[in-house]
Amino acid sequence: MSSLSRYSFSLLYPFAAWLPRVTRTDLRADLLAALTGAIVVLPQGVAFATIAGMPPQYGLYAGMIPAIIAALFGSSRHLVSGPTTAASVVLFSSLSLLAVPGTPDYVTLALTLTFMVGVLELALGLARLGTLVNFISHSVVVGFTAGAAVLIAVKQLQHFFGVPLDSGGHVHDILIGFAGQAAEINPYATAVAVATLVVGILVRRFLPVIPYMLAAMLAGGLTALGLDQLLGPEVTQIATVGALPASLPPLSAPSLTLEHIRALAPAALAVTLFALTEAVSIGRALGARGGYRINGNQEFIGQGLSNIAGAFFSGYVATGSFNRSAVNYDAGARTPLAAIFAGLMLMLLVLFVAPYASYLPKATMAAVLFLVAWGLIDRKEIRHIIHASRRETGVLAVTFFSALFLDLEFAIFAGVLLSLVLYLERTSKPRLVTLSPDPRAPKRAFSSDPNVPQCPQLRFLRIDGSLFFGAVAHLEVWLGRLRDTNPGQKHLAIIAEGINFVDLQGGETLAAEARRRRAAGGGLYLINVKQGLWEALERCGCLDAQGARDLFQSKEAAIHGIFQKLDKSICATCDKRIFRECKDVPGPD
Repeated sequence: MSSLSRYSFSLLYPFAAWLPRVTRTDLRADLLAALTGAIVVLPQGVAFATIAGMPPQYGLYAGMIPAIIAALFGSSRHLVSGPTTAASVVLFSSLSLLAVPGTPDYVTLALTLTFMVGVLELALGLARLGTLVNFISHSVVVGFTAGAAVLIAVKQLQHFFGVPLDSGGHVHDILIGFAGQAAEINPYATAVAVATLVVGILVRRFLPVIPYMLAAMLAGGLTALGLDQLLGPEVTQIATVGALPASLPPLSAPSLTLEHIRALAPAALAVTLFALTEAVSIGRALGARGGYRINGNQEFIGQGLSNIAGAFFSGYVATGSFNRSAVNYDAGARTPLAAIFAGLMLMLLVLFVAPYASYLPKATMAAVLFLVAWGLIDRKEIRHIIHASRRETGVLAVTFFSALFLDLEFAIFAGVLLSLVLYLERTSKPRLVTLSPDPRAPKRAFSSDPNVPQCPQLRFLRIDGSLFFGAVAHLEVWLGRLRDTNPGQKHLAIIAEGINFVDLQGGETLAAEARRRRAAGGGLYLINVKQGLWEALERCGCLDAQGARDLFQSKEAAIHGIFQKLDKSICATCDKRIFRECKDVPGPD
């Protein structure tokens, strides 16, 4: 089999590499981990579907077939795919302006968006663009997640306090609307929400072995049931989620009309970038803990096939879930079979548990989502970013406030764009350092100390950074200033060991400076030129026969070669004497 055939086979059938090596011990460990994972996803699926504006059962469906496909065709042993908070928030933000959440039209749009995200993920994986997610910086992820968390909590105020409120707008609109409805707060719904919140916090703090979401939901449901029995449902008016259909995921189909594709394209791109970042980041983190590496391109393919399948099995956008993946790892999972078994077990659990959702109050769901939102805000990392870097703090702030006051998909683009702009701004100004041999130092080592004397005819300049089109203006200004302030230093030696890359415009700038200095009776020289830089200069035609003679592989060779070209009449009157070669020239009396 050729190398290309082996690569294609590994992309299409990655499970063939690990499935035959599964042992009985692995199987037992994966089954136990799967049972834990299936129980955990029950409350999470309902909660995330509520965030997404989807009927609750769709959150459970998204954790079935998509999770199985992602495990089969991905590369991580522990990553579990399904609905997540961030993907749910972005989906709601994108679709709530196009259709009423929970309606058939809204569900159709969600299926269409899921299919488009899957196609984009699959295309990126097949094109081997797994490194694309590296352009989403950590600060963007932290800022976006924190903004999404605040948005989740604000949008659940209506259910937490039992007030009629339109939660489809931005944060400030919802808060203003809530302030106007403060007199309509339902104390019984609020009591249920508070009981849920307290139990969830206590269980998560003191009984971490118990799924805190499940315990909180049970506490909220029992509190609501007790209030209804004591006072009557007509008095309490505690709204419930309603019974879920006790069925396997029904077949569904996206709407691939040009109108829908055009309307959903920006959201699809934003969801794709963030979903892939989430999945690959979690996969890498678990891989590091488990002592193995994941394949980013293969993970893209697995996530893409997962969402394409989800669009036809009543799921919505699925990606790697940190909570369920961490639970899967901690529960002792050894192979992707754990995620596959969890998806199958969830199907069985839904058949028995779904009818009891009619007792689940919306206030309880709101309180659980408050807990989810609080856990999403990485306060430690936010403090670290604020103290470590002003640039990254700016990226964090722009992403966070964009998530609050603009569309969520725009927040991702804004954060990524600002990160790239700041990166380009930093790389467009390579560090330029004047150096000179220090006669006081051992072996006359080069120093950047401004008090070290300079040769009146030769300037040494170290460039730390690549010379591309964006850095040319900065370099030209610097070179022009050197010529104006030091006209006697007609010779310029550039220490190029810090230059990793040069493009056509950067090469032309060096060539133009060389011509300008030769015309003035001096020259431009390059020292410690890397192989890649040499080849780039040759390719762009910036290294002519004259230039090739002006390249040196060490400072000593450069000094010896350039010294022969200096005006010895000036050397005779110079009292600096910074080169060893200066001793051979008669000095001033």
